[in-house]
Amino acid sequence: MRFAALVVGVLLLAPAAPAQDSLSDLEDPAARTRVTVLDNGLTVLTLEDSSTPTASFQVWVKAGSRDETRFTGIAHLFEHMMFKGTRNLGPEDYTRYVEARGGRLNAFTSRDVTVYFEDVPGEALPLVIDLEAERFANLVVDEPLLESEREVVLEERRMRTEDNPQGRAFEALLALSFTAHPYRWPVIGWRSDVEAVDVAACREFFAHYYGPNNLVVVVAGDFDTEETLARIRRSFGKLEPSQSTPRNPTREPEQRGERRGTVHFDVRAPIVATAWHAPPTGHPDGPALDVLSVILSSGRSSRLYRRLVNDEQAALSASGGYWELLDSGIFYGMVGVRPDATVDRAEELFFEEIERTRQEPVSEAELDKAKRGIEVDLVSRLRTNHQLASRVGRDWVSFGRVRPLEERISSIRAVSVEDVRRVARQYLKPEGRSVIRVVPPAPEPAAEEDA
Repeated sequence: MRFAALVVGVLLLAPAAPAQDSLSDLEDPAARTRVTVLDNGLTVLTLEDSSTPTASFQVWVKAGSRDETRFTGIAHLFEHMMFKGTRNLGPEDYTRYVEARGGRLNAFTSRDVTVYFEDVPGEALPLVIDLEAERFANLVVDEPLLESEREVVLEERRMRTEDNPQGRAFEALLALSFTAHPYRWPVIGWRSDVEAVDVAACREFFAHYYGPNNLVVVVAGDFDTEETLARIRRSFGKLEPSQSTPRNPTREPEQRGERRGTVHFDVRAPIVATAWHAPPTGHPDGPALDVLSVILSSGRSSRLYRRLVNDEQAALSASGGYWELLDSGIFYGMVGVRPDATVDRAEELFFEEIERTRQEPVSEAELDKAKRGIEVDLVSRLRTNHQLASRVGRDWVSFGRVRPLEERISSIRAVSVEDVRRVARQYLKPEGRSVIRVVPPAPEPAAEEDA
């Protein structure tokens, strides 16, 4: 739903990291997750924890923009329509009931999933369960609703992509990097598709992907497990499973040469965006790529920021990271060029730093700092019920299990200097990159003569 959600990288946190041994000794609350599968195929993951009087209720729909066929953007469109009323609830009732009890609610759509969540006081959880089940059972999908939300989505697209140089850069970069796989189109959809999608297509998408056998419900926080499961059975157990859940079988062919594109946009600070194909989530090279992304582009002490922004003063910003997706992955970088610098020079410096990681080993100090930051980030996700529920839901959708914290920490600690150089050499090849430049349009000939 939001561009920021697409920019996936490993972020370092401000608090000081705990001692090395203490991370291994931490209890992993997600290890207590209980798995229940209803007769209609609904998977329910419950994690009871009364340390705080709140609960997070999340519904993970295993459908994102990669599951679209005739009309792009339809998965994201449903994210909007799900908040606009049912046969028994008015357009604003759902939000009003949750917020009146001190809760917050929202949703997001990605290329792989659509997620709806409510964070509420524990005593409001039964109401939330009933409200959420009502949306999936009795959602109204008609012409007035579609027209209303179509305009909202088109305005969102205009603000976040069409009038945004970073949005333009990222959209063009994915369309250039992927030639066959559905990851090439934007989650928000192409404008022409959003304008053309009809009610019949929306109802068909809902029937295929919003059945209980394609959902994962996650509950984390202060509740009684047996009472909550009984409530979910009463509310969600009546939903009919989808008869079919088609998946796109397309696989991206190997890239055999550098690709380049230019986007003309009225921008004072040009942008250079680059991407390489990388492995999907869960791949053994993932931890090494995470470490490499931190060394290259996480924070002001990263290699790209120091070289381009501080030392050479050719850029205003330099960021990027390893972005894991279910079917594939992307290792990307984005440079905001200073108005008084040249795009050629900024790009040259960027690729020099990339090549340095391919040819020279990183230092042990860089390696240790990056690994430490990732560990702290992993542990920080134990702080709130919402973070726990998100971790449990994401793991289950991706792997069919909840990965133990110790497994994830151990995989990061096992990354060596040679591992970092190996993945840089394997994945960040010049012939495998795609490059987008966002630059101002060339002056019209008449304007040049007048000048």
